Amino acid sequence: MEALALPSMNSLTISCSNLQKGSFANLPGTLHHCKFYGQSTLKFRPLHGTRHYQSNVIKMQSDSEDYELKQMRDMAAAKKRWDSLIREGKVKALTPREAGYAIQLSDKTLLDVRPSTEHQKAWVKGSTWIPIFEVDDKVDPGTLSRKVTSFMMGGWWSGVPTVSYNSRFLSEVQEQFPKDADLILACQKGLRSLAACELLYNAGYKNLFWVQGGLDAAEEEDLAREGPQPLKFAGIGGVSEFLGWTDQQRVAGAKEGWGYRLVYSARLIAVFLAADALFIGAQQLGRYIQDLRSH
Repeated sequence: MEALALPSMNSLTISCSNLQKGSFANLPGTLHHCKFYGQSTLKFRPLHGTRHYQSNVIKMQSDSEDYELKQMRDMAAAKKRWDSLIREGKVKALTPREAGYAIQLSDKTLLDVRPSTEHQKAWVKGSTWIPIFEVDDKVDPGTLSRKVTSFMMGGWWSGVPTVSYNSRFLSEVQEQFPKDADLILACQKGLRSLAACELLYNAGYKNLFWVQGGLDAAEEEDLAREGPQPLKFAGIGGVSEFLGWTDQQRVAGAKEGWGYRLVYSARLIAVFLAADALFIGAQQLGRYIQDLRSH
């Protein structure tokens, strides 16, 4: 684990940031994208004196802490509203198995609000896909900066992409479904679908159902699936998926036996061998450069 510089759960801090400023941030039921960031130390070379540099660093830390505190408060307020929707019966909670029965027996529609990276791996048969967040493919400096930060702060390990609010989500739902339609909303873990439930309820949809725990909580027999992977695997990615170190893969490995585990053990060994080869190659290159300079 240390050799691969994996994120340590003991050194992780939570940072919540708006997925897209100025649009979704002002909507009812604002959902913020919460990421786990490994602690790191950034070293800068002061240009105008140590005292001025330290003052700027302190100000940056203070501004960052104030911003993160505000985001955490906003997230707590959103969660309170969502809990109220469930408690007051405005949105009915279903287990994945209950959702499967409802789809089969009462012809209710499952509305899949996940981004394309998750939906393309696995989806519920007969479901309608309208993402509330979508992968941000813009190439402006701000988006590129967020993508680099997300990757460096754990995206390489989890495979979670940078996403932004789909401003056409509500209009697309309204184009396809009348206000009295029975809609079962689902995402991968259950948070984004709750945000979508609040958005739709405030827009006049009153027959809303929410898949508690998301598709991560679904067993293979609960919902008719289509796609190349199990529903539980749709939300994993990155190096953790390649090495088989996600919770979902560990559970599957325990069921499948040693054959399944050997595949990922072989991948881990290959990673260590490749890292060792790169290290040795870097050493040899360094010696070669030194020899050239000495001559």
